[in-house]
Amino acid sequence: MGTVTTTPSEEARSIFADLGYTVSKSDDGLRAERKWRVVHVTAADDSTTLPDSGDLRCFVAWKESAAALRERLLDATPDYDWAVIGVDTGGDYEVLHPSFGPSLAA
Repeated sequence: MGTVTTTPSEEARSIFADLGYTVSKSDDGLRAERKWRVVHVTAADDSTTLPDSGDLRCFVAWKESAAALRERLLDATPDYDWAVIGVDTGGDYEVLHPSFGPSLAA
């Protein structure tokens, strides 16, 4: 049997669904909705152009790239609330937010 490979987007879809969000595909990634909240979820790597606008944004990357992405966002100081989810293929993840230090245990 071959190795099963997932993408950061697939991992993010699973994480948000487990948190009770309704997740759908959007033009730029995923749209996670729960109650009044809509989070735009974007798979990101070193070459991803960061959006100029938005309300709630979550960027998902492989764990080994997540801290560098957080630093890029801190340097860019975008005008929206954001977080980075660092994922691995085993389903483990960590949340990196601008206000909470390096990471939050998930």
